[in-house]
Amino acid sequence: MSYVGPDFEPPQPRRSRRGPLTVALAALVPGALLGWLVYATVGGSGDGGGSGRATVRSSPPAASSPPADGATDGKKPGAGPTPTASSTSAPAASGPLKGKVVVIDPGHNPDNFQHPSEINRKVNIGTNWKECDTTGTSTNDGYTEAKFTLDVAHRMRTLLEEQGATVKLTQDGDRPYGPCVDERARIGNEAKADAVVSIHADGSGTGNRGFHVILPGAVHAGSADTRAIVAPSRDLGERVAGRFVAVTGSAPSNYIGDGAGLVTRKDLGGLNLSTVPKVFIECGNMRDSKDAASLTSGAWRQKAAQGISEGIVSFLRG
Repeated sequence: MSYVGPDFEPPQPRRSRRGPLTVALAALVPGALLGWLVYATVGGSGDGGGSGRATVRSSPPAASSPPADGATDGKKPGAGPTPTASSTSAPAASGPLKGKVVVIDPGHNPDNFQHPSEINRKVNIGTNWKECDTTGTSTNDGYTEAKFTLDVAHRMRTLLEEQGATVKLTQDGDRPYGPCVDERARIGNEAKADAVVSIHADGSGTGNRGFHVILPGAVHAGSADTRAIVAPSRDLGERVAGRFVAVTGSAPSNYIGDGAGLVTRKDLGGLNLSTVPKVFIECGNMRDSKDAASLTSGAWRQKAAQGISEGIVSFLRG
């Protein structure tokens, strides 16, 4: 999602420090970013990976089509859209993840821009009020974050269903806008999900490259209480980051996260209201031409889906 969106305050840019940080990564996230350490050392693509985690089989690309966490000005909340049934896969007959429920949250909705009053209304995120949703960002050539996130979500659903998981999407291009950030969290909670991953792409400045995984901080205020999910969410996030590096060959962000690819935040409604393990992943920066070349590639999006899915599988299988 773009950092110009209302639920994301711009981070202070940091210069890339990958050289010395390749050693620091081992201390920051033991084992999780082993693939990146190898990548940084030998310059390999990381496609094969080698962490010994459970592997998800690749599948053909799924159809692409579209949908974020939504700062505060005291507006009163209004009524939202009538909730629609989210896409849920039928329980698999067999597989190592049989009985596990995974919720995939494709960030943003492609039609949000057509509903400014609806997405700008305030919703309660537990600690304060924020906009229902944002429009997301896009590449300089107009490929939208919403289209990217739903395409990756479809690919992930196929991969995880092959492992026996029951998969639910917070939206499947089946509603005029949203859902709002509070509803996105509620969908995962009500599904009693074993893991939730929200898919995004950033809209930072040119030259800012790489991915980062956003983890929930410990929040206990108002109706938000993330204390029980902080530790398992970090475990999930580290595994997703590690496998994302290994499969895609992408490097951790050079502008946020101190080179570790992990960022902890307490200002996101989608995390603050979650009662189940949940992380966000910003898969790259759509405004950088080199990252955009990857994000707009169907072959790369398949790798992204594969890496994220492998991280989820690793987390669920322990």
